[in-house]
Amino acid sequence: MAKFLAELLGCTLPEKGASPMFECRSQPHIGLRHVTKQRPTIFGTLIEKPLGDHNADKMPQTPPFPVMYGSNGYNKNLYKAKEEDYEGLYYHENNLVSGSLEALIEHLVPTVAYYPDRTYIFTFLLSSRLFIHPYELMSKVCHLCVEQQRLADPQADKARVRKIAPKFLQLLTEWTETFPYDFRDERMMKSLKELTHRLSTGDELYRKAVQQMTQTLIRKLTTLSQYEEALAKINSSVTDRLTVLKTKPQSIQRDILTICSDPFTLAQQLTHIELERLSYIGPEEFIQALVQKDPLDNDKRCFSDHKKASNLEAYVEWFNRLSYLVATEICMPVKKKHRARVIEFFIDVARECFNIGNFNSLMAIITGMNMSPVSRLKKTWGKVKTAKFDILEHQMDPSSNFYNYRTALRGATQRSITAHSSREKIVIPFFSLLIKDIYFLNEGCANRLPNGQVNFEKFWELAKQVMEFMTWKKVECPFDRDRKILQYLLTAPVFSEDALYLASYESEGPENNMEKDRWKSLRSSLLNRT
Repeated sequence: MAKFLAELLGCTLPEKGASPMFECRSQPHIGLRHVTKQRPTIFGTLIEKPLGDHNADKMPQTPPFPVMYGSNGYNKNLYKAKEEDYEGLYYHENNLVSGSLEALIEHLVPTVAYYPDRTYIFTFLLSSRLFIHPYELMSKVCHLCVEQQRLADPQADKARVRKIAPKFLQLLTEWTETFPYDFRDERMMKSLKELTHRLSTGDELYRKAVQQMTQTLIRKLTTLSQYEEALAKINSSVTDRLTVLKTKPQSIQRDILTICSDPFTLAQQLTHIELERLSYIGPEEFIQALVQKDPLDNDKRCFSDHKKASNLEAYVEWFNRLSYLVATEICMPVKKKHRARVIEFFIDVARECFNIGNFNSLMAIITGMNMSPVSRLKKTWGKVKTAKFDILEHQMDPSSNFYNYRTALRGATQRSITAHSSREKIVIPFFSLLIKDIYFLNEGCANRLPNGQVNFEKFWELAKQVMEFMTWKKVECPFDRDRKILQYLLTAPVFSEDALYLASYESEGPENNMEKDRWKSLRSSLLNRT
């Protein structure tokens, strides 16, 4: 994970001739032009998801991001608390800014007269993993519930249990729905079962609520397992993807233009893949990717035995694959005219991605075309009308901290908020930049204040960024799926970097001694492997 994060954070938009970077999340501009094509819509993803989550609205859930936070990132609806009521919590202008970990945990636990604000629930469940494992937090929450309500007492007041049960079931429902991956840990499931059993004993209504919550959680975890299995199958079906190829005949694979010649359709299929993969990234994965040692926790590293941010990593791998696929499609054709046609096709695809709001695919395409084996093909580029490509590169220019992109992102976000159609809701950001923003926010502010208190003001801001991502990833793709195109995008073999250079040199010979030496080295290496 450390190597993965270091590589990811080191990436920026490459100049022509640079190596590929890692993927990114970004938002669309309103569009480079008005798109008039209309296609029948279909709701679904590459892997069919089970029904059943529609019952989630029976329990209050964390509200949409704009409702949760004000412009300064603070929660405007936070329950006010006095220090004598919540010892160890500190407020500034009615906003919770710091507290001891134990006080923050206690603040999460409902009582007969109190239920934590939903923004607090999300923020604390998200950020607490910087200090404590989720299973440890669940254990503490369960202990406080049992202790405060005397649930272990056989003579416990049944009426009191009936009053507190709905609030605890609501808290557990929000936890299982927002952070379901926490419950892949058997220790989490054990605590969940024990507490819900105590709360629902003797009451049929609560037993049904517990059953519904558990079934929904199991469906989500089952779907995740199916997704991981599908990814494994896709990866195994890609044969010799990173092997240096002996030659570059078209027989190695069909090219993209024989599969799809319409840029708009290809952009739609890329959007399907992006949204499907985004949907499986849990909010906690951003934090888990950044977890460091807590100096007040005996140098224990949280999540040393917990699952990694695997869905986040899989999404980054998709970006890299798409970049290499674009470069492969350009370098593979023997004829210069054909290569130029492929370049212009991908420029049009990138523009359609921009208009849709799919900035991640847009950046992957730009990255592929800026890789050295592609950018050095000067004769090929001489036949390409590059005006549209220059506009796209300008939009994704990294100068001034990606100012142009961020402006486009704000426009796309606003479009999504006021959208009248599902298509207008699509926001697929430049993902590596999103991660870098979260990383630098985390690094720029201490987790704890000098007095040892948890810096909760920082975690409001972390939660703000992650919750915005949560809103984007829930959008259903409105475009028809084309399984033939999807299959090609996901499984077509791609050249390794060495193979790309070899193909590039064979298309347009080396121009200097350095290139000649590399070409000789690649050919020699190829002969030794045969």
